Amino acid sequence: MSHDPLLELLPDLVLLMRRDGSVVAQGGGRQVGPLRATPEWADSTTELLKLLVRRSIAQRTTVEARFEDAGREYGVRVSAQSPDRAVVVIRAVLPGSPEETGEATGEHPRPQLDRRGFLKRLKESLSVATLREKSFAVAVLYIDGIPDIAQIIAARVSEQIMSVAIMRLSAQAEENADAEPKWYLGQLGENVLAMVIDTADREAVDACVSRVCESLRQPLDAGGTEFRLQTFAGAAILGLDASSPKALLDHARAAAAEARRTGSRDVIFHSDTLELRALARLDLARELREAIANGDIRFRYVGRHELRTGRLIACVGYLRWEHPLRGEIRPAEFLRVAESTGLATALSRAALQTLCDDFTAFSKKWDPDVRISFGALRDHLFHQDFLADMDRALAERVPAERLELRIAEKAFVARDPGDFHLLQKRGVQLVVDEVGRDLGSISSLARVPVAGLQLDRAWVTAIRTDDVARKVCLAGINLALSLGLTPIAAGVDDRAQRDALLELGCRYGSGDLYPQIQSNISAPRAAFATV
Repeated sequence: MSHDPLLELLPDLVLLMRRDGSVVAQGGGRQVGPLRATPEWADSTTELLKLLVRRSIAQRTTVEARFEDAGREYGVRVSAQSPDRAVVVIRAVLPGSPEETGEATGEHPRPQLDRRGFLKRLKESLSVATLREKSFAVAVLYIDGIPDIAQIIAARVSEQIMSVAIMRLSAQAEENADAEPKWYLGQLGENVLAMVIDTADREAVDACVSRVCESLRQPLDAGGTEFRLQTFAGAAILGLDASSPKALLDHARAAAAEARRTGSRDVIFHSDTLELRALARLDLARELREAIANGDIRFRYVGRHELRTGRLIACVGYLRWEHPLRGEIRPAEFLRVAESTGLATALSRAALQTLCDDFTAFSKKWDPDVRISFGALRDHLFHQDFLADMDRALAERVPAERLELRIAEKAFVARDPGDFHLLQKRGVQLVVDEVGRDLGSISSLARVPVAGLQLDRAWVTAIRTDDVARKVCLAGINLALSLGLTPIAAGVDDRAQRDALLELGCRYGSGDLYPQIQSNISAPRAAFATV
């Protein structure tokens, strides 16, 4: 049985059960009372749960039910996890809770949490709208971070967070039941929610979905631990964008994917231009492949300096693509294209080779202790040949003691640390980048031979104007210092920011405060042999 302190604090009882009804592991259950003692369940409870587990596994879907045990009422949700096991979440239905009042009065029906139930209700809404000659909107919401929590922490914790999020929205829907427009919610996937909004007015839809997204962006508490998630939303309107439930959902999903791709916090509405953008991205992918093969992806370098003295300690390389017709293309744009088209590993490998060429050409101009910093792309970092690629670079061009490998925090905590130890033994310095943007793992930072933590630029630039940003920077700096690591700041643009960081204990940083090394020092080179 599980003894994870985080899980034990969960109010719901979470069980991993086999098809035969036996309990493999359990956690949480602060609010389910005597039901937590699984061997003492009533026979009817055991049989019901066994039936639900078998049904969930057979249908490969999520099933829900209500039952009583020892005079108390519970709700249960079962999700198949494998051909032999399912995750069972049991929640106490407390007097006056949304679960009870909604069921009893029938005034505010509970959201259809499973995909099948939501789709059924969506079809009903379409039939009603057709009869009344009215229209409505559908919105799809992507909640980033949930798959990473499932992978890095545990699937049970990610499910609990989604449960907390849905209950928050359920309460919000009930609080605004008399307001317009009315809406209901459904869950389409692990981190995908859908809304049906009873209006076709774009401004009203935008306002309603924006409120829901903002609610989801607020801290979510699971077992006493606070999680912050990003939400991206897209919407489509019946009659204007589609006339069938499937097409309506597909269009809303495509709009949400566009919001996610661009990182927009606004609600994106479906339009024909989205399809044109998709075609343009296909053209961009084709051109990116050619650019990689021709060696057109270069670097711009940003100096990392000692904050107090201004001494240069590292040249940090960031990818740059100067397109012959489109001009300079933002990294955020072509990196997403690379990830979605399978070009990310080839791009990262080519970039590593370019970095080696740059070091050979320009290292003589730097002091002998200045390092060159390379940020490997996630796909390359997880590739089986990553260590071999790094060894080849060290053997041919860059001394290990002059190379720094930057790893985004999200990738760092998800990757096996074995290669990191080997690289550190060779002399390569490891820096965890974008600290404070996503999830973190203190245990990983303590076990892996990391040299530094680089605070995410967004927090550093807001350090003087945003109290939350200052607290995040202070937490990151203190974490680094407590683990014997070097805190580094990205985005030091003026003296006031520098002084604030020095006051908090950060010694190194990069930004507009310091002179540019050169906008792009990558020398022209021969085309890459392969992609």
